[in-house]
Amino acid sequence: QVQLVESGGGLAQAGGSLRLSCAASGRTFSSRAMGWFRQAPGKEREFVAAIKWSGGSAYYADSVKGRFTMSRDNAKKMVYLQMNSLKPEDTAVYYCAADRQSLRVVVTTSRSEYDYWGQGTQVTVSS
Repeated sequence: QVQLVESGGGLAQAGGSLRLSCAASGRTFSSRAMGWFRQAPGKEREFVAAIKWSGGSAYYADSVKGRFTMSRDNAKKMVYLQMNSLKPEDTAVYYCAADRQSLRVVVTTSRSEYDYWGQGTQVTVSS
């Protein structure tokens, strides 16, 4: 019901910035919370940020709080992740995901609650 395509990854130096975009298609996008997750080599996929279906304030993992900003534009069917003050430990494949449940009242940070995933975009931060 929702198809997702990430873009904007690449190589950045420590302290630099990147902006990830996620383009969505499907009729139910605007009724679903959206999340960003990341997976580093040899590690499990972890939660980064999530935002409610209606927008507003996003929720962040402690490791990125104060450095990353998530937003969405329902009219354009886009989700963004602005990443500032990047660190080498931010290196990972970043995935955009859509909540399996529509109109969820409280945003979930659980990976298992997201049913729709993009293909991922690589972010590499050099020291």
